[in-house]
Amino acid sequence: MEEIIRRYIQAYNEFDIGAMLTVLHPEIRFQNVSHGVVNTHTAGRADFEALARQSASLFSTRHQSVRSLRRAGDAVIAEIDFVAVPAVDTPFGLKAGEKIELQGSTEFLFQDGLILSIVDRS
Repeated sequence: MEEIIRRYIQAYNEFDIGAMLTVLHPEIRFQNVSHGVVNTHTAGRADFEALARQSASLFSTRHQSVRSLRRAGDAVIAEIDFVAVPAVDTPFGLKAGEKIELQGSTEFLFQDGLILSIVDRS
């Protein structure tokens, strides 16, 4: 599971959507939770791919670093450092060229050797 997570994050950092999709279950569920509120979610690989492509276009650079990985029942929790530079002004108030740095966690669930669920929390 750790290797699959690292492959997913490496593909994310490289803006390689195709490589990201190879480690995802066809029924992948994704949620982004900010300050306790779900602000983005997808269901299925096609939905995830559309969001991933849209998100990639918002950044000139982005990088997730794994601080730690731990098991929590059936899940694996990755503590993440995120650094990015938006390519465009965003509806969330981020300005193009303005460096952002966040810390958060990502919860991964697996099925059939693939990532079934991703929940990003910041």
